[in-house]
Amino acid sequence: MNTILFDLDGTLLPMDINAFMELYFRELSYAFKDLINGEELGRNIWASTKVMVENVEERVNEEIFMEDFSRRVNGDIEEYKNRFDEFYDTGFLKVKGSVYESEYIKKSIALLKVKGYNLVIATNPLFPQKAILHRIHWAGLNSEDFSYISSYEKNHYCKPQIKFYEEILKDIGKAAEECMMVGNDVQEDLIAGKLGMKTYLINDHLLHRTKEDIKTDYEGSYEDFYKYVCSLPKIN
Repeated sequence: MNTILFDLDGTLLPMDINAFMELYFRELSYAFKDLINGEELGRNIWASTKVMVENVEERVNEEIFMEDFSRRVNGDIEEYKNRFDEFYDTGFLKVKGSVYESEYIKKSIALLKVKGYNLVIATNPLFPQKAILHRIHWAGLNSEDFSYISSYEKNHYCKPQIKFYEEILKDIGKAAEECMMVGNDVQEDLIAGKLGMKTYLINDHLLHRTKEDIKTDYEGSYEDFYKYVCSLPKIN
């Protein structure tokens, strides 16, 4: 193993997901208040996100989302696009109040870099790149430490589609057997194991939507993960 893929929200970036979503949609509603009612905006965003997540065509996520979203709203879609772009530089920054840093994660990333591992951010690409970069920095991390960062401008599929992981492997030029996926979401992250990747489930902010048995190679807290990283060999 020479490459480690990381989920972002709830993994690299500890968060209260309910608080995050509440703040996120509150700020969105404020940013779009002259264009659309906040409740309607939220309903349309969720509906278009569902379409994007379920897509299995090789089309960029941004295109899928905006195509569907444009059918649901009145007015010029370009105005909505510009407003979204502006929002991720302004109102979105207030959502930082729902997240915090993990010292064990920061130490793990630093140590993995020293040991020579290739690091990838395999966050569900539902957000534009600038929103993802903000969240990486909120985690106390440097985006330059990662060789690849998924985003909705670049990627063609979403979790839990297996195609999402196949695309990343193709993009980074790695075989599944060279990689480990680290995440906190049983359904969205552990599916990478079906391709032959090792998996590590971080359970501090565990997401598990069913009663199915959890199948993972490793499981533990942030502290446990750091101890695991300490045990890994250096890569020449």
